[in-house]
Amino acid sequence: MTEKTEIHQGFLTGERALFQGHDLKIVNTIFDDGESPLKESRNIELDGCMFKWKYPLWYSKNIAVKNSTWFEMGRAGVWYTDHISVEDCAIEAPKNFRRCRDVTLRNVSFPNAAETLWSCRDVQLEQVMVKGDYFAMNCENMAVRNLTLYGNYSFDGAKNVEIRDSHFLSKDSFWNSENVTVYDSFISGEYLGWNAKNLTLINCTVESLQGMCYIDNLVMKNCKLLNTTLAFEYSTVEAEIDSHIDSVLNPSGGVIRANSIGSLIMEKDKIDPEKTVIICRE
Repeated sequence: MTEKTEIHQGFLTGERALFQGHDLKIVNTIFDDGESPLKESRNIELDGCMFKWKYPLWYSKNIAVKNSTWFEMGRAGVWYTDHISVEDCAIEAPKNFRRCRDVTLRNVSFPNAAETLWSCRDVQLEQVMVKGDYFAMNCENMAVRNLTLYGNYSFDGAKNVEIRDSHFLSKDSFWNSENVTVYDSFISGEYLGWNAKNLTLINCTVESLQGMCYIDNLVMKNCKLLNTTLAFEYSTVEAEIDSHIDSVLNPSGGVIRANSIGSLIMEKDKIDPEKTVIICRE
C-alpha cells in the first residue's frame, strides 16, 4: 500500500491548488477561493476539511471524506468522480454529485440540494437528509435507508432502487422510474409515481392527490392510503390496502383490496371495468 503524504491545517487558495494530487491524507484543511482544487485527484483521504469554492472534486477516483463541510459556494462539488465515500458531513452547496459511480453517503445532510445526485450509478445512502427539488434524477442501482427528503420531483427516471425506513415530503416522486421498491416508509405528495414501471410499495403509508397513476405494474402490500383521492388512473394494480381509500379513478386492470372505498369511478368509455377486481372488506 502506498504511504500517503499528509497535509494538516492547510489553507489553500487559487485555481487547481492540488491538481492531480494523489496518495494524500488531508486533515483540518480549508480550500478557499479557487476553483477545482482537487481535480483529477486519486487516492485521497479528507478529514475535518472545508470546501468554500466551486468544483472541488471533479474527475477524481478513490476518495474518502469524513467530518467535512461543503459551504454554499462549494457548488457542483463532486462530478465525474468514481469510488467516493462521504461520511458525517454537511453539504450546503447545491448541484453536488453528478455522473459519479460507486457513491456512498452516510450521515450526510443536504439543506440546499437543488439538482443533486444526478445520473449516478451504484449508490448507497444511509441516514441522509435532503431538502431540494429533483433529487436523484436518472440514478441507477441505489440502496437507500433512513432518507428524509423535503423536495419535489425526486427520483425522476431512477432505475433499480431499493428504499427502506424513509420519509418523503415530495410531490411527483418516482416519475418515469423503473424497478423501484419502497419498504416501511412514509410518502406524502401529489401525483406519486406517474409513468413508472414496476413500482412496489410494501408496509408504506401514503398521502397523495391523484397518486399512483399511469403505472405499468404497481404492487402495494400492506399499505395505508390516507387522504388519497383519484388513485390508480390508467394503472395496472395489485394492491392490498389496509385502510379506507377516499377515491379510485379508472384503473386499467388488476386487483384492488381495501377496507373500503369512498368513491369508485369506472368510466366504460375510457377503461374496461371488467379488467379490475375490487374487493372491500367492510
